[in-house]
Amino acid sequence: MTKAKVGIIFGGKSAEHEVSLQSAKNIVDAIDKDKYEVVLLGIDKDGKWHLNDQSSYLLNEENPKLIQLNKTNKGVAVVPGESSNQLVNTSGSDTLSQLDVVFPIVHGTLGEDGSLQGMLRIANLPYVGTGVLGSAVSMDKDIAKRLLKEAGISVANSVTFTKNKRNQINYQAVKEKLGLPMFIKPANQGSSVGVSKVRNEEEFYAGIDDAFLYDHKLLVEEMVNGREVECAVLGNEDPQASIPGEILPQTDFYSYESKYIDEKGADLAIPADLSEELTKKVQQASVEVFQTLNCEGLARVDFFLKEDGELVVNEVNTLPGFTRISMYPKLWEISGISYPELINKLIELAIDRHQRDAQLKSAVWED
Repeated sequence: MTKAKVGIIFGGKSAEHEVSLQSAKNIVDAIDKDKYEVVLLGIDKDGKWHLNDQSSYLLNEENPKLIQLNKTNKGVAVVPGESSNQLVNTSGSDTLSQLDVVFPIVHGTLGEDGSLQGMLRIANLPYVGTGVLGSAVSMDKDIAKRLLKEAGISVANSVTFTKNKRNQINYQAVKEKLGLPMFIKPANQGSSVGVSKVRNEEEFYAGIDDAFLYDHKLLVEEMVNGREVECAVLGNEDPQASIPGEILPQTDFYSYESKYIDEKGADLAIPADLSEELTKKVQQASVEVFQTLNCEGLARVDFFLKEDGELVVNEVNTLPGFTRISMYPKLWEISGISYPELINKLIELAIDRHQRDAQLKSAVWED
């Protein structure tokens, strides 16, 4: 049986580079080697692509704080417009073997914001996950909130600021609108990068400055008192929701360290301790959010569950972490889909969408 060639793209220039390395390692370890041949395409922090060998693509791979991409002298470039052999080895003149599908696991900016997805679409390569539009709007917390509110879906109250109007940001005005404590978040980051919990004026302006290090736009958001419930969604035109899970932070809030480095930073209750009625409500709401934001393939939808049973969307992650302590694969494992099977389903969904898109006419008149 001929193995399908799966290109795993990982790393990237975002603040979530190290998370991506961990996710890639777990996918490579778990993927069905009898069914798939893995081609590793690592992106360093400067944005250069490397063709990596499976035996040596990571340095310090067992240490989340020190993990690094092992850079090679085999550069890679993408040639758009080709029907095959879209990848070229820039250290030579040869093209690389044709990929059957790409699994992009580049978290954060330039990875899950539609940029990489657009490049893969132009290169005519099937890829796992949400397309250009869904990736872009889901990544931008401000735009995602606007779309969800338009659809009648509850989101936390917030105000948005851009860096060019930094001098117009007023602590007292924001405090009167949102109360204390509140959260400051870069609009286009994930994994709690650049997020600050604010209790006073000094923390407010420090949080503003920190968030603007990561993005030109930020949100200041009210604190919603509620349980942190998450649900994984899988599918294209007919998405399915997993059993919900609950985050039980052991720190002040569910920070980057809690998610990816400190295994004691949070407890994951899977399944969440919910009634059957609430479980169905979370699952239905997750699918509704998924479809509202034009997601495909996979996404994790995060909610706050208030005491009165109201669900408030926190955020949507279209390329959730695939590390060994990540919620997305754990939710599906408890729901009955093992890690290797989940990878297989995502690849099948990518190919199915690509074949479906290929049936669309691209011109009014054919040559």
